[in-house]
Amino acid sequence: MRYTALLLLLSAALAEESFITQFEYGKMLYENPRGIGCHHCHGPEGQGQEVARYQNKKGMQQIIQGGAIHSLSIEQFKHALEDSTRIMPRYYLTDTEIRAIHLYLQKMRDFR
Repeated sequence: MRYTALLLLLSAALAEESFITQFEYGKMLYENPRGIGCHHCHGPEGQGQEVARYQNKKGMQQIIQGGAIHSLSIEQFKHALEDSTRIMPRYYLTDTEIRAIHLYLQKMRDFR
C-alpha cells in the first residue's frame, strides 16, 4: 500500500502538468532552498537588504548587505549561485530549480 502511494506521488511529480506552477515552485525554493531562505539576505522580492551590522577592531561600523538579484539575467543569476568566492552558501541547485527561482524573482519585480 505504501509503495503504491509513493509510486503515485512520484508519478505525479514527474508528470508534465504539475500541481503547482513554476512561479509557486520558485517562491517555495526562494524561501527555503536547502534550509536557509534566499529572502533572509536578498529580501522578499530579491531587491537586496541589510543582513548584519558590526563594529570592526578599529571601531568602524561595517554592514553586510545581500545584493539585489531581481534584475539579473538568467546567466548572471546562475553565475552568482555558482561563484564560490562569495560568502553566500552553496545550494547545489538543479537547472530546473535555478530557472524556477529566477522566474519567481522576475515576476515579483514586474508586479511592482
